[in-house]
Amino acid sequence: MKYWLMKSEPDDISIGDLRDSPNHTMAWQGIRNYQARNFIRDEITHGDQVLFYHSSCKVPGVVGIATVVSQPTLDESAFDPQSRYFDPKSEPDKPRWWQVDIQFTAKLNQIVSLQQLKSDPALQDMVLVTKGARLSVQPVSADEFAHIVMLGQ
Repeated sequence: MKYWLMKSEPDDISIGDLRDSPNHTMAWQGIRNYQARNFIRDEITHGDQVLFYHSSCKVPGVVGIATVVSQPTLDESAFDPQSRYFDPKSEPDKPRWWQVDIQFTAKLNQIVSLQQLKSDPALQDMVLVTKGARLSVQPVSADEFAHIVMLGQ
């Protein structure tokens, strides 16, 4: 099992939206960064654990936990001209973009803010807190995952 942090703007998809979705499950689609895509396509697998992170909001931070409940599949939104994630250069026989389904596991009792993550010595090597790290999908170590969950309880 691997651990990941996935960012979403809460105005787009929030932890509450995931919790309230059918079967508490959503397709994690619309990723249009090649490095994040590579994580989805090549490394994320069914059963992996996810820290759900709210970004571009008043208090960015980890707000919940999800589980990956599918293997990577083609991101069909790339083929839909009506989708805001449409990519005319992505074709079903030569796809550029991939997605996984994630399922709500828990909402943390309190947000673990970016400021708190950056100031915690136990998280000094975390990808999220390194300068210039802006990926919407990024790896997290098992120890970082457990520590952040503990901070949110």
